[in-house]
Formats: sequence, structure tokens, C-alpha cells
Amino acid sequence: MAAMKVIDKEAFLDTFQYFDKPIVLEIIDIFIQEQPERLERISIAITNLDFDALKFDSHSLKGVIANFVAEKPLQLAKTMEMKGTEKDNSELDLLFSELKSATCDLVDDLKSLRQEFEE
Repeated sequence: MAAMKVIDKEAFLDTFQYFDKPIVLEIIDIFIQEQPERLERISIAITNLDFDALKFDSHSLKGVIANFVAEKPLQLAKTMEMKGTEKDNSELDLLFSELKSATCDLVDDLKSLRQEFEE
């Protein structure tokens, strides 16, 4: 099993230990399925300097990421949310690039963890 890139595996397993495996698989699958659309909405908000949408979509993403005990993408989503709140467009492209990379790492981690829950 590959090392986790962004998920604290021990904390993740502790969080989900009492859930039925099909529920965990569904939670993972929904995130993996929705991740590209969530990032696209954030990208559009940045392009349009739509700070309300940036705040809303980043907050939504942050809430979902929090379920997976993945500190790096969580903090990046939180920073993006604050940028929306403060209507601060500084370094949005860089932050988005980091967020995109971190959420892709999260998807990779989830795919690995998913295999454990399928067994």
C-alpha cells in the first residue's frame, strides 16, 4: 500500500471505523466524482473575481475535505474561503494551483483507501 500523500491515514481510519464499509465507499466515491466540478466552480469564481462564489464554493469544498483528515488541502480551501470573504484577489492563481494539486493528491489517497474498504 502506497504512503498517503495528504490524508492522515490513522485518523481517517479512526474516524470511519464505526461506519459500514458501503457508506465509506459511497462517501469516497461522491468526493472523487464531484472533485473536478468543485474545482471548476472555484476556477470560474477566480476568473470572474466572483468573491461570493469563491467563498461559498471554497467553504463547501473545505467541509467535504474535513471528513477525510487531509490537513494540506483543508488549509488551502480555508485560505481560498478567506480570500473570498476578504475580497482579496492576491495570489489566487497560485493558491488555486496548490489547491488543485492537493485535492488531486487527496483523490489518489482516497482511491488507495477505497481498495482497503472493498476487501
